[in-house]
Amino acid sequence: MHYVAVIDKDPDSAYGVQFPEVPGCFSAADTFDEIVPNAIEALSLFFEDGEPARPRGLEAVREEVAGSVAKGAALMMIPYVENRQRVVRVNLSLDKGFLDTMDEAARMRGMTRSAFVQKAATREIVDPA
Repeated sequence: MHYVAVIDKDPDSAYGVQFPEVPGCFSAADTFDEIVPNAIEALSLFFEDGEPARPRGLEAVREEVAGSVAKGAALMMIPYVENRQRVVRVNLSLDKGFLDTMDEAARMRGMTRSAFVQKAATREIVDPA
């Protein structure tokens, strides 16, 4: 499930993020690279104690916020990643050479294999292009 985020930035300010489909859910980011992770966290926290709102879709929101877009705001699809507060063990099959290389990359970053895989997978979910 993805929600449309409206992102704007005034000179000398942080990026502002709002979700027209989720009234009252806002986020901010100091850098462009922080927009998506901060927006994902905002959605996760907003829906923590309730049922997620049903997304209306890009076209419906685009019409609603056309004025903001005309003034320079950007639209971005943000995935809702439910935080279930529990870790689940999974079994993956990987080529041994690839696994060794991945483990070394994780070690170089001071990460566990699990944290490395989750971070890489999150990057692909957020930016599938």
